[in-house]
Amino acid sequence: MTTSQYSSPAPLVLGSGPALVLAHGAGSDVRDSYGPVLDELARRHTVIGPDYPGSGDTPLPDAPLSLDALADQVVAAGVRAGAETFAVSGFSMGTTVAVRAAVRHPERVTALVLSSGFARPNARLRLVVDVWRALGRTDDSRTLAAYLSLVVGGASWLDERSPEELEEQLALFAAGLPPGTDRQLDLFTTIDVTGDLAAIRVPTLVVSPLEDVLTTPAHSRELADGIPGAELATLDCGHAIAAERPDAWAALITDFLARTAAAAPRPAVHATP
Repeated sequence: MTTSQYSSPAPLVLGSGPALVLAHGAGSDVRDSYGPVLDELARRHTVIGPDYPGSGDTPLPDAPLSLDALADQVVAAGVRAGAETFAVSGFSMGTTVAVRAAVRHPERVTALVLSSGFARPNARLRLVVDVWRALGRTDDSRTLAAYLSLVVGGASWLDERSPEELEEQLALFAAGLPPGTDRQLDLFTTIDVTGDLAAIRVPTLVVSPLEDVLTTPAHSRELADGIPGAELATLDCGHAIAAERPDAWAALITDFLARTAAAAPRPAVHATP
């Protein structure tokens, strides 16, 4: 039985079909990271979405968060929901959780989809996170919301928003950051899964948003180059794919998983004499 050191409520479970476990981003939760694509994914998969400690109803532990424990939590959520094996879709920081889950639990993870992701934060990403954490410690929620809008929204998408739409987004950001955001962002000081990439032996799709200024396309190329046989797909949007290109993202995920399932070796059938 796969277990996790984190105490967490039952994960979100939607749909039916082959299991797909979701690993959300930092400063987010599973509905925030994946909300607009959940129903479409659930048309073809049993979608299982746990929330990290400090997100949703999952309590924070006394000790600092660890990438290994998050990976174990995600895998344990899949098993708890009744799935013996499953694909894992990671978004943003969730891509590192997904990679570590595949390496720590190769008997469980059958495929990976890594979107808006990275293997290790470069100097620019560390600076983005440092400013995010600093603003999060102030009482100026509007400035933090404006900063997050600039780094997660694609320039083209933001340019098309009306003033009213931008105000609505700022209000959502200001009200919606989970209490464990700073603890989750603290992981960026230690995350580095570059040493795990070559050990991945499952089909992998890397989804790179071309206008992503948070985890830039260079990060996606590092993932794709480091994972044997990985595919790289691009989308014309910013970091927040679910908000900007939900239909295209859902299609990339479901089509890739359908192809990998069809190509998977089937057990031999021995005729009875």
